[in-house]
Amino acid sequence: MRCESTLRRTLVVVAAATVVLVIGQVPAGAGSATETPLGDHWSAPEAEAFWTTERMASARAVDPDPDVARAAAGPGVGQDFDGIPVVGRLFVMKDGGAYFCTASVVASPGHDLVLGAAHCLMGADTRQVAFVPHYTAGNPRPYGMFPVLKVWVDPRYQQQGPDLAATLDVAFARVGPNDKNIAVQDQVGGNRLITGDGYEHDAIRLIGYPASAARPRVCVNRTTRFTSDDPASPGSFLQINCTGYPGGTSGGPFLKNYDPGTRTGEVVGVIGGWKTGGPGPDTSYSSYFGTDVRNLYRSAVDAAR
Repeated sequence: MRCESTLRRTLVVVAAATVVLVIGQVPAGAGSATETPLGDHWSAPEAEAFWTTERMASARAVDPDPDVARAAAGPGVGQDFDGIPVVGRLFVMKDGGAYFCTASVVASPGHDLVLGAAHCLMGADTRQVAFVPHYTAGNPRPYGMFPVLKVWVDPRYQQQGPDLAATLDVAFARVGPNDKNIAVQDQVGGNRLITGDGYEHDAIRLIGYPASAARPRVCVNRTTRFTSDDPASPGSFLQINCTGYPGGTSGGPFLKNYDPGTRTGEVVGVIGGWKTGGPGPDTSYSSYFGTDVRNLYRSAVDAAR
């Protein structure tokens, strides 16, 4: 749905640059997995030299939303805020243009994994993907920049596409340290990945970076189960009503049990999945975090050992 550029709410990145693999046993029908580095020599200084403040400011959401009527503000009212350290912008290059989506740090043994939406990491140029935690226009690199080295996406998503494989719209990325040689999780912390926890949650904190906003957006509301009746995009997804999540918010985390002390929570979804996160800005979706997501995470963890 929502990555920032002249395209729509979907974020389009790393086809050749994507690490497509499924950990351990490949689920039936998944096909063989391949691992492709984005650039093991893509360092933080190189990333910062390329992603200047001006270039980051000019980046657009990959696949911004078409003009749609906004729903009346309801229980899930989105508000701009100063952000939290574990959530940031993921910057990519596509056909010579600068784009971004939202991503967040997920806790891992290597302290180097970022979680986002697969549609944000399919089709982008290699060696030019970088994660900037806690980005705002006023302070664009508060913790430095973390170059993306490898990405894991379920191979079925690449093979079947974002509609037919909408239930697999999840990606993990391994990032290198910043210019102070600090791992991303050591710098900002990490959310705990939760799988198999159902679709309905009473209080989910949704965070994303809207295309035209100087700061990220936050909203708290309940989630429900949405089952698609479209045979071209089948499956069940988490659904949340939160106002004002247009292009750029793709990959934004669904956080439960948020701890204001650590400023982290338990991540149970990311904006994406059905129609790449939702056809409008006021209702968002996520692929369900079940066995496939757990396996993908283990692939990324195992590869780092």
